[in-house]
Amino acid sequence: MDTDVVIAGAGPTGLMLACELRLAGVDVTVVEKLAERTGESRAGGIHSRTLEVLDQRGILDRFLAVGELQPVGHFSGLYLEFDESESRHPYPLMILQSDIERLLQEWAAELGVRVRRSAEVSGIRRDAAGVTVELRTAQARPATLRAPWLVGCDGGRSTVRKLAGIDFPGTEATMTALIGDVELPDLPEDYVWVRRTPGGDYSAIAFEPGWHRVITSEFDRGADREEPVTFERLRESLTRVAGTDFGMRNPRWVSRFNDAARQAARYRDGRVLLAGDAAHIHFPAGGQGLNMGVQDAVNLGWKLAAVVRGRAPESLLDSYHAERHPVGERVLHNTRAQSALVRPGPQTDALREVFGSLMVFDDVNRYLRHMLNALDIRYPVDSDHVLAGRRVPDAGLKTADGATRVHELLHAARPVLLDLRGGTGPTAVARGWADRVDLVEARAEDDHWPVPALGEIPAPAALLVRPDGHVAWAADAGAAPDTAGLRTALTTWFGPALRG
Repeated sequence: MDTDVVIAGAGPTGLMLACELRLAGVDVTVVEKLAERTGESRAGGIHSRTLEVLDQRGILDRFLAVGELQPVGHFSGLYLEFDESESRHPYPLMILQSDIERLLQEWAAELGVRVRRSAEVSGIRRDAAGVTVELRTAQARPATLRAPWLVGCDGGRSTVRKLAGIDFPGTEATMTALIGDVELPDLPEDYVWVRRTPGGDYSAIAFEPGWHRVITSEFDRGADREEPVTFERLRESLTRVAGTDFGMRNPRWVSRFNDAARQAARYRDGRVLLAGDAAHIHFPAGGQGLNMGVQDAVNLGWKLAAVVRGRAPESLLDSYHAERHPVGERVLHNTRAQSALVRPGPQTDALREVFGSLMVFDDVNRYLRHMLNALDIRYPVDSDHVLAGRRVPDAGLKTADGATRVHELLHAARPVLLDLRGGTGPTAVARGWADRVDLVEARAEDDHWPVPALGEIPAPAALLVRPDGHVAWAADAGAAPDTAGLRTALTTWFGPALRG
């Protein structure tokens, strides 16, 4: 074998997955058809749960130093408020995808990830032991890489998905949107947000001084996927929708998107897996796509690493589809709704007015907010505890070594059994997994922990946290801990205990 895992695609999802695998000691090679990063700005934000994921790995400060926190978000252009009690990072971070990729690439280099550029997947051959990946490179003769596992993180038109024969069902586009970073000297306002007109809608967002991201959407106006995207087409579209081009000039980047929504029928086919846009595409409303891809990677990384290192059976990988496919379905569902809410016409005008009036209610605002920031995701686990399956709150802790936070315990991307009451039962059970589970004794600074969608709950007595920050098992104070349930959770997620 040439490497343990081949990842196709060096975008945010592929790079995050590569870093997760390297943290677990897995040898990984990323192949990317582009010779270098494009520098195109693309996606423009990171939501709360992804900010928490970056915090869990100890690299969030790098992103906060580049981006700008925004105190509000939106659902189809209708403003949402965020709740500071739900997370240490409640607000979206406005940061361009080009910066996200740069920072992840720097981290990947620090961890020893190999990124092989100008190498495009052109074929795959699978057998019982692994996958042979055929590459089209700049060299005259074709190249191959042999690995036990291949992960397609190669975008919405994924070659890996097509070669693996994985269906990509969904709905066709009903609109065409153009996007570009340009100068707009005649724009009378600093910021235009989803201005709806009879012909469509437009936005002009100031991401950087002197530059605006212009987005136009025209419904029932399809575009051939192979039709070139030019600055003139963006200018013509803005003029049709807004009645003027606001002196548009000096484009840095122009692209196109639509509201087609598709999802891979399965995220795993034997030794081939999919993540990010290769597994799901949708209308980019609310900036959920990049975030979902990074969270795919963090869900998959530790599981694939455990299988590669022989610490868990291959069946563990089936939980990747079981957990992440429903998350993708929910995002496709809410982006279809957002696409419908932005269509021009008096019927939609009335619908937006009614919908907007509902959003002043806390429960409605909270429900929509959680759709976007993913703080309420609960994976199916074999436990009835209220925290089981949810992302762990980043509670303050006191240990023998000083103050810390729950998310700081996850920097190494290892599972953690956190004993908050000094009970011997959970710790004794977990010693059989001490080679792969960190045992931490601490005291919670607060008696109650905030949990999105639930409010505050009593701090648990003990909990088992997976490397992705989701709770696999928990026990409350005042009751005998379910050590049998803990043993089951440890075996299910982290393989059998050590012998002897």
